[in-house]
This record gives sequence, structure tokens and C-alpha cells, in this order.
Amino acid sequence: MTVALELALVVFVVSTAVATAVLRDIVASIAVFAAFSLGISVIWLVLQAPDVALTEAAVGAGIMSVLLLVTVAKTARASDEGALVSVNPRALAAVGLLLLVLVSTVPALPEVGSEEAPALQKTVDGELTPYGYYVEEAYNETGVENSVTAVLVYYRGFDTFGEATVVFSAVVGVLVALGGSRRWGEE
Repeated sequence: MTVALELALVVFVVSTAVATAVLRDIVASIAVFAAFSLGISVIWLVLQAPDVALTEAAVGAGIMSVLLLVTVAKTARASDEGALVSVNPRALAAVGLLLLVLVSTVPALPEVGSEEAPALQKTVDGELTPYGYYVEEAYNETGVENSVTAVLVYYRGFDTFGEATVVFSAVVGVLVALGGSRRWGEE
């Protein structure tokens, strides 16, 4: 079941990425881009990174889509042209070759959460890698069972605050863009 879900997600994400690049209608392309971003956020959930999934869904599918749609609404739309743009066969072949090379490396990757993952191995001098250190010591140092939460709150709290500030600024930017020149409370 998990392999089928992962394969379906990869097919969905790749097809929405291709559709985003090929669609000629800007609004349709933005809608497909939002679906792409939601697909990526589901992949992050499958990889057990809910914080990254939430950020991807909020910023990628939510804020970016709204900002792009506001930009399109405030600018002129192109006249009716074909639904699809012509595709350069050489560029398509190059992308296909790159995709084959990347996909051929997937079987060499360790399973998610594997003890054999290189990040969990010891370095040449016998020390843990930074990732391995956080996985092994996060609970002892912070008392938080989820090592991702421990890293985000305790070890990278200032970064997390900065990311929250960026998301807040993006939301304010969207509200300002949607509000135009009106003041709060005015109709």
C-alpha cells in the first residue's frame, strides 16, 4: 500500500509540474501549481515531516497561489491563444534524460528511518554526524520526544522565529495586495 501511495504521489507531482510548465493559460497554470504544491506537502507527510508539509501547504499552495492570482488580476491577460505551448523536442529529451538519471539513483537510497542511513553513521574520527547527534541526543537534552520538533524549537529556535516572521509578512503582503487602497473597516 505504501509503495503504491508513494508511486501515485510521484506520478501526480511530476504530472502537475509538467502541466504547470506546459499550460498556456496563466490562471490554469497557477491552479495546477497549487495542486503540485499540495502534492509535495503530502509527500512531506509521508516522509514524516509534518512541519515542512504544513509550511509547503501554507506558503506554496496558499500564499503563493493567492499572490500569483492577485498579480494576474491586476495585470492584463493575454488574448485567446492555444491552450498548450509548443514544446522543444531537444529540451524535452534533455529533461527526460535527466529524469531517468535521477530516477536510477532512487534504489541506492536507504529506506526512510533506516539505521544504515549515512547521516546516522559515525564520521571518520568516530563522532556522530550532526543529524545522528540530534536523533540520539534530542530527547536527553530537550525532553521532547519528536526530534524534528526538538530541532525546530530548541536548536533552531531563532531560525524558526525567522520563518514565522516571513510567513506573517507574506500574509500581510497578501492582505495589502487584496485590499488595494482601501483602509481597514472601509467598504
